[in-house]
Amino acid sequence: MMRTYKLTYFNVMGLGEPIRFLLSYGGYKFEDIRIAREEWPKMKASTPFGQLPVLEIDGKPYGQTLPICRFLAKELDLNGKTDVDDLEIGCVAHALHDLRKQVALFYLETDSAIKATKKAELIKNTLPFYLEKFENIAAKNKGYFHDGKLSYADLFFVAIHDSIQNVCEVNITENRPNLQSIREKVLSIPQIKVWVDKRPKLEF
Repeated sequence: MMRTYKLTYFNVMGLGEPIRFLLSYGGYKFEDIRIAREEWPKMKASTPFGQLPVLEIDGKPYGQTLPICRFLAKELDLNGKTDVDDLEIGCVAHALHDLRKQVALFYLETDSAIKATKKAELIKNTLPFYLEKFENIAAKNKGYFHDGKLSYADLFFVAIHDSIQNVCEVNITENRPNLQSIREKVLSIPQIKVWVDKRPKLEF
């Protein structure tokens, strides 16, 4: 019997997009529930940890993006061969998650002066720091983040790429050929291409 999947998140790419990429990669049919910000306060208490996204599998809700991604990756053979491999892939995924969080803190800032300061710090320091680390890792792994082959970290990077690039107004793969290679390879996967072509066109 096939599992049922229901993803609940805001109408943004954000932290829901890596899960959507993995579900799409696996060819899983899933409900893509997108809620308005004003709906969130009344449903917050009903979520596992008071956060979104939430993925329901056969009706049971699970919170936290990274554990959900690891679970799906294991099913889809997008982890490593050993526990150490999984650790290495997980380290990259967590670092990508951290970078995306810094971008979100800038994007969601409502004070214009503070927002400008956060953006300047992102562009000058945060983005270059993380992106050079990721580029170097990919260079050592033949254009992937681990062992010269596709892992969920690669999908995670491409899933958050557009939102980071859009709001920071920086080409994050410019002069980073290995990151560009990861993006091109992931976007050429037929199941991912179908998802990207049909998903809502959003800034973040």
